[in-house]
Amino acid sequence: MKVVVTGAAGMIGSNIVHGLNALGIDDVIAVDNLTHGPKYRNLLGAKISDYFDKTDFYGRFARGEFGKVEAVLHEGACSDTMQHDGRYMLDTNYRCSKDLLDACQRQGTRLLYASSAATYGGSASFREEPQFEQPLNVYGYSKLLFDNVVRRMLPGATSQVAGFRYFNVYGPREQHKGRMASVAFHHFNQFRETGKVKLFGEYGGYGPGMQSRDFVFVDDVVAVNLWFLQNPGQSGIFNLGSGRAQPFNDVAVATVNAARTLKGEAPLPLAELVARGFVEYIPFPDALVGKYQCFTQADLTRLRAAGCDHAFADVATGVSRYVNWLAEQG
Repeated sequence: MKVVVTGAAGMIGSNIVHGLNALGIDDVIAVDNLTHGPKYRNLLGAKISDYFDKTDFYGRFARGEFGKVEAVLHEGACSDTMQHDGRYMLDTNYRCSKDLLDACQRQGTRLLYASSAATYGGSASFREEPQFEQPLNVYGYSKLLFDNVVRRMLPGATSQVAGFRYFNVYGPREQHKGRMASVAFHHFNQFRETGKVKLFGEYGGYGPGMQSRDFVFVDDVVAVNLWFLQNPGQSGIFNLGSGRAQPFNDVAVATVNAARTLKGEAPLPLAELVARGFVEYIPFPDALVGKYQCFTQADLTRLRAAGCDHAFADVATGVSRYVNWLAEQG
């Protein structure tokens, strides 16, 4: 089976490549932009059959130069939610994806692609239906625009098309993302460097650290992508989160206690961590006012109806595994 992974050196893309290898799939064409060279480290140990820069790949794929490709797992995108250049965002996230979709349909290639929970924005409900889609930034809009193209073409699709609305993904191989890396990653580094982690204080009617997100471990994201790869009859747009909202306080507690356990120290409850100065609350930043999701929780009804019954890790489990991995990296 020949497959393509775009964004292959990124966080989710690289984990998917390693996951494909674990299934015995080694004919993997990796596509990315390695202008930021250190991202290559995410592919160390992975088996790939070829690598192409994104500026070279899409045109050649559209011309059919790669022969029979079973599936494209399309993770390549601009995922910086603070990027306000709408022309760049739509060209990268919408037009590129639309052209890829058209090429896949012409060639009978399946397309599994990354959408985002940012499509919901300020909504209070997280079901894959238009009335709940209220993106708060141009990133979310770019993802929604492509989802809507997929919705229109699905009735006449010639091959599988499945989009995944990722919620707050965290886990190995995200160190290159800078400010867009997960809160678990930032907490680990804050605690290692300063002995404390910082959380936002009160905002949006939520108490300190109580803004809640659906945090999903990257291994679970990979597992769902691979389930759809192995179930080509399932198409549509699906939420991909754990199905549970947990406060940022839970991430802080899990991170600090996992780090303390590595040092042979006993875990502590949140109140004790705050009292000892291990957890600190800071004022909510003005730059995020009105652009911040205080609550997200994936509705997994559609995913389960498709037959995917994967069990997702909670924050305590996933963050502990992640902290152990980070510690091993030095």
